[in-house]
Amino acid sequence: MSRFNLALRLLWRDARSGELTILLLALIIAVTSATAISLFADRLHRTMSNQAAEFLAADLVITSPAPIPQHWLKKARELHLQTAKTAEFSSVLIENDEMLLAGVKAVSAHYPLRGYLKTMTDDYKQETLRHSGPEIGKAWVEKRVLSALKLTLGDTLTVGEQPLTISQLITYEPDKRGDLYSLSPRVMINGADLAATHVLQPGSHVHYFFQFSGDKTSLLAFNRWVKPHLNASQRLMDIHEDRPELGAALNRAERYLGLSSIVVIVIAGVAIAMTTRRYSERHFNATAILRCLGCKQHEVLWLYICQFLALGVVASAIACILGWLAQEALFHLLRNLFPARVADPGFFAVIFGFLSGLAILFGFALPPLLRLKKVSPLRVLRRDLEPLPTSAWLIYGLALALIGVLTWRYTEDLKMTAIIIGGGLLTTLLLGLLVYTLLIQLRRLPPSLSLSWRFGLQNLTRHAQTTSSQILAFSITLVAMILSLTVRTDLLNDWQRQLPENAPNHFALNIFPNQKEDLRRQLVEQGITGSRFYPVVRGRLVKINGLPVQRIVSKDSQGERATHRDLSLTWSNALPEDNKLVAGQWWTGDKTGLVSIESKLAKSLKVGLQDELTFTIGSRQLTATVSSIRQVQWDTMKPNFYMIFSPGTLDNYANTYITSFYLPDEKKNYLNTLVKNHPGITILEVDLILKQFKSILTQLTEAINYLLYFALLAGFTVLFAAIYATLDSRIYEGALMRTLGANRTLLRKAHLLEFVSLGLLSAVLALIMSESLLLALYHFVLHIEYQPSLTQWLVTLTCGSFFIALAGYWGVRGVVKKSPMRIFREL
Repeated sequence: MSRFNLALRLLWRDARSGELTILLLALIIAVTSATAISLFADRLHRTMSNQAAEFLAADLVITSPAPIPQHWLKKARELHLQTAKTAEFSSVLIENDEMLLAGVKAVSAHYPLRGYLKTMTDDYKQETLRHSGPEIGKAWVEKRVLSALKLTLGDTLTVGEQPLTISQLITYEPDKRGDLYSLSPRVMINGADLAATHVLQPGSHVHYFFQFSGDKTSLLAFNRWVKPHLNASQRLMDIHEDRPELGAALNRAERYLGLSSIVVIVIAGVAIAMTTRRYSERHFNATAILRCLGCKQHEVLWLYICQFLALGVVASAIACILGWLAQEALFHLLRNLFPARVADPGFFAVIFGFLSGLAILFGFALPPLLRLKKVSPLRVLRRDLEPLPTSAWLIYGLALALIGVLTWRYTEDLKMTAIIIGGGLLTTLLLGLLVYTLLIQLRRLPPSLSLSWRFGLQNLTRHAQTTSSQILAFSITLVAMILSLTVRTDLLNDWQRQLPENAPNHFALNIFPNQKEDLRRQLVEQGITGSRFYPVVRGRLVKINGLPVQRIVSKDSQGERATHRDLSLTWSNALPEDNKLVAGQWWTGDKTGLVSIESKLAKSLKVGLQDELTFTIGSRQLTATVSSIRQVQWDTMKPNFYMIFSPGTLDNYANTYITSFYLPDEKKNYLNTLVKNHPGITILEVDLILKQFKSILTQLTEAINYLLYFALLAGFTVLFAAIYATLDSRIYEGALMRTLGANRTLLRKAHLLEFVSLGLLSAVLALIMSESLLLALYHFVLHIEYQPSLTQWLVTLTCGSFFIALAGYWGVRGVVKKSPMRIFREL
């Protein structure tokens, strides 16, 4: 206890003298940022997951063409899961001599398990939130059903053989599906009325959705138990699979949040390492006295570790409180964008933030502290006797190991971790060697340079190793900030490109060839913006290179799901605008028998270029050769296809057409006219899904904007930490030069030129490192098109040089004011 008390007294003395100010500030910023981002990301993820679960109206869904066995439901009840069931099918409704093909949905008593329904009465003014479906004997319909069948609320609608009273208008349905096999407009009935309709008979085409909700552990247990029991026609659905457009956006956002956390930790870690280095050098003399008084090496190290442990506990506790308040402030600022109920903060995230603070402190501060135990007692007599430096492997190994562990923890992505650590380490080593070589060459300064330029550049080249570490520190800081800013900007731009204001919100399918031109003309006359008309032939993939596809696909893979159903096959002269070739060449001329396959499906099926795919279309088979592999953006709300054939390949098969178009709310009733003019066409409405999707992206966008400020705040600590790390030697050199006759103006100009050069070198280095990392991240992890920006390069060079020069000049401004006599007396 006496040694621990001594450590605390020494810590208190250093705190009062201001030795630990920058170190404490860097640690508090690092832990505050890490805790705030960890809490914010955790709450945002759980809020988004809960909100995204509304797209399924449950946490977990089993879809099946027939009812599932009762013992599955019994198992769910044993795990204390709530259950619900819906059945969806198409049916022709006839009222008042009008006919309408509608999508009927029969729901059980507890539907929906997640989210809510919205309905409206005939005044069309106020929506009502509802947490259960229609009562027995009642029907809820979408507004277009009334106008199409000339009905009003309170009238009777006959579904099959069962008359039902229309009691509400549906305005929002959480799990309305956007696949091309769902039909609309919607009619919702109680599941107890389904048998009385007599619509469903043996062989009827119906989709059953069995929904489950509960705590995460029970859901995981049920998932693992039920998965081996599923047959080929059944599957488990989650938000990433059932809503790929939303799942992709959430995945990218989660990875960015993780990247933001690492950016702040790396920046603050650099500041801690540089500050601790100065701290240890300023304690060489005090350590030498302790050694003379009998302290052994391990006792000296124990004293300083105790000080830093106490410092870390206090700073981390303060930072955790600040982090908590910061994330609460963020949610308060974004309260208008988030749902009414936001997930509560997780206690584990706070604990992790606290432990991260201690890990960051010792991971970056321990190597400089280890030098203190090597201080010789002779330093009391010989001030120039410095301890041997700590092994470089230990210094960089600890920091890299810490960054690697935290990167994996925040991103849970081994590929991103490998790119950041491996790519960052390789580029840092290569460019560090280049900078060191450049500084050595700068020592051959031409005598024609002015005195201020020579002094400024000599300050850089005199201690080439120290200057190289400073440049690398500044560069890593700039790289981290560039990564955070660039990924954020491109992520948001990518979302905006995919979902512009006039993104298609309706699909028209089952268009016969003789209707295509007439439909196109009607859409143009109404001023409706539409996408291309794609021909569609229904077919199933049965063989790959002559082998049955069932022997190749793995269970529960994308390939298995795609080969157990008919696919929409099409042909096209040109590559669709939202597709990108990743292998092979797009066809030219009139060569038939070629097919282009979507990249993820190709990977799942292990299909490569020149492989032969065999399809069953009706009663005939067709074989085509893979000529290219495409990357498809599924979240553009436009028709997309797994398979695209060369023109002429599918000419002998009957086909229909599909297109998508944007229809504003005020033109909604035009759909009735469209369907009446073309009775065979099916209109699929995805406008509500699109609104939900845009709402979630808006929330993510604003959250990402605020998280950027943490990285900027942490970046400024590195600037001042780097300046203060060399402040002692600058004070001594400044006093020596003033003694030899240099005036203050000369010293100020030399300092300014030194830091401008330092900033320019750091900015150039940062650009090279950041562009290398961005290219790898975009291509392998985020799957965003990489486009270098000349504007960003100019801004980085200008701002990097300016702010580093400003911070450096501001930090050393007091050097020229100190009296040389006073400085030499203190020495």
